[in-house]
Amino acid sequence: MWFKHLHLYRLHEAAAIPAADLEAALAEQAARTPGSQEARRVGWCPPAGRAGTALLHELQGQRLLTMLRHERLLPAGVVREEVEERSAEIEAREGRKLRRQEKQELKEQVYEELLPRAFIRSQKVDLWWDTRRNLIAVNSSSRKRAEEALDLLRETLGSLKVTPLATQTLPMRAMTQWLADEGSRPASLQLGDQVELKAKGDDGVLRARQVDLDSDEIQQLLAAGRQASRMGVEIEGRLGYVLHDDLTLKSLRFSDALIDEAGQTEDDGDAIVRLEADFILMAQALAEEVERLIDWLGGEANQATTQAT
Repeated sequence: MWFKHLHLYRLHEAAAIPAADLEAALAEQAARTPGSQEARRVGWCPPAGRAGTALLHELQGQRLLTMLRHERLLPAGVVREEVEERSAEIEAREGRKLRRQEKQELKEQVYEELLPRAFIRSQKVDLWWDTRRNLIAVNSSSRKRAEEALDLLRETLGSLKVTPLATQTLPMRAMTQWLADEGSRPASLQLGDQVELKAKGDDGVLRARQVDLDSDEIQQLLAAGRQASRMGVEIEGRLGYVLHDDLTLKSLRFSDALIDEAGQTEDDGDAIVRLEADFILMAQALAEEVERLIDWLGGEANQATTQAT
């Protein structure tokens, strides 16, 4: 249940949606296996997996939803090889070279024939919706997958006005300052042990893990003009993560104390009780951390809302 990554979005002009109405809407877009000619399909599935049937879990204004993504795996190389073999047979039989348009039509035919026989890969993407703070976060390492989950939610609700969370101070500027000047760091912030430094010119990107971020080597790189595009952050007693320059939080690590606190909930082997106990503690910890991070970065930036209907 514990999220690994967070892509953060601000929800604008959000009208209250009762949980029962939302779950009914989710059911209309429930996940199903793609048809024989569908390369992929997305829909909602129970966050508890086989242990439950509910498409929505809501506790204290915190909502948990799960997108299930099905994708047929048909490698381009397989299609290309089949097209080349069939092209060779036709050319030998007819004694002529196939035109480019004919090869394209043959490729489309091969794709349609092979697609139903392709293996299907499934991937779940969890979405946390904080209705009190009008915040939506998607647990995915990929921004593309996060946007896909939002597109599905937009289609489910009919409209969804969201923008990526943004702050007055750019994360890259703040991270670079925190690295260069220990005195500028927020009181509760501790540096982690990994960093990515970008050069202003064409000198590429330098990535380092398991290093002392206060070392002379790091300071020399900063003095040479490099800027931090991602950096390990630790919040004592709560969690750690890697902060990226687009305000994404990745490689989340929750403290043993927090996980132990969740473990103290008596679940009597009930997977739903366990899921919800873990989720509410995680959501509360992440909500506090997001608020803290926004404060560290000078407050939230004013943005024009993105309207989608």
